[in-house]
Amino acid sequence: MKHISRTVLILSLVSFFTDVASEMLYPVMPIYLGSIGFSVVIIGVLEGFAEAIAGLSKGYFGKMSDINGKRLPFIQWGYALSAISKPMMGTFVFPLWIFLARTLDRFGKGIRTGARDAMLSDETTKENKAKVFGFHRTMDTFGAVVGPVSALVYLYFRPGDYRTLFFIAFAPGILALLSTVILKEKKKPDHSATEKVKLVDFISYLKKGPAMYKRLLIGLLVFALFNSSDVFLLLKAKESGMDDTYVIGMYILYNLSYAILALPMGILADKLGLKTIFITGLLIFAAVYFSMAIATSTAVITGLFLLYGAFSAATEGISKAWISNICAKKDTATAIGTYAGMQSICTMLASSICGVIWFYYGAAATFIVTGSITVLVIVYFMWQVREQSASEASAPSSF
Repeated sequence: MKHISRTVLILSLVSFFTDVASEMLYPVMPIYLGSIGFSVVIIGVLEGFAEAIAGLSKGYFGKMSDINGKRLPFIQWGYALSAISKPMMGTFVFPLWIFLARTLDRFGKGIRTGARDAMLSDETTKENKAKVFGFHRTMDTFGAVVGPVSALVYLYFRPGDYRTLFFIAFAPGILALLSTVILKEKKKPDHSATEKVKLVDFISYLKKGPAMYKRLLIGLLVFALFNSSDVFLLLKAKESGMDDTYVIGMYILYNLSYAILALPMGILADKLGLKTIFITGLLIFAAVYFSMAIATSTAVITGLFLLYGAFSAATEGISKAWISNICAKKDTATAIGTYAGMQSICTMLASSICGVIWFYYGAAATFIVTGSITVLVIVYFMWQVREQSASEASAPSSF
């Protein structure tokens, strides 16, 4: 396929195999942890801690990758740690061991994210960047379809055998790691890095980064602060009367829609403008959430999950392509890592905020509040289009 280089293809395959492994476990993780004695509170603490580690490490290792001028070691170590964590979860049931394994998985994600996205960006031009990121998201998300389907098939024949799934998930994790071995990094000027990177040093990029990056980040993070976990959508499906298998089916359907649409959305973004497609994605998100507030029909909710996939396709990869167009090439991993890290923390807070709203005011209020905030974010981005018309004229592909 035109514009899809060997490096992009390998990175996409690596993400595919990794998502097969991770998403194979996603639907059963809460059930498994509950079966070995973890309470809902402890599960929440575990996930919150793991996401916080991932969030901080994304920015830290992104900046370290830029300083060292290397991508491949961070990618390989990141995927290695995530692969190793899978069988660890099934080996012992001691709480401290489970915490270590889950944290190791998210730490691996933190190590690789900025460097991987920077390597993807290095394989693009401004004219095809969204297409390349869209292709990567397509492959990644197909893994999120294959993984849960594989888990459902296995549990159909071996109901309740959750621990074995963690060992099965090790296989695609190893395939992902082996795929990184054939990656080749482009030669760059020698970086004799003497600068020491502290854990939160990447935050300094918020001061040094381009003004356009800061304005973009404001809108992205305000949205992230109310864009809670997809678990709330699944809870809504469950509340409407769907059984567990159907609810997992909704999650698979969402990922399938996302995977199919990610590449076409990227191609459209390169032609029509990144900001145009991104705002379209936010409009779809707002429509889904407002509709979820009043939806009761299984058919309607199924349609909304399909639309939700279109939202992700129009925003996930495109937001990273947009950031990499705005920032200097030497700062790509830092810029994306800073965003990804702060997004992780905002998402963690979002789930808490929406959980409180749900508990006190109900599901409808949760979806209405999130949809309303999204409308305000859309207005902000539309205002930025008017505000930055001069910049847009000089760098049209950034929008």
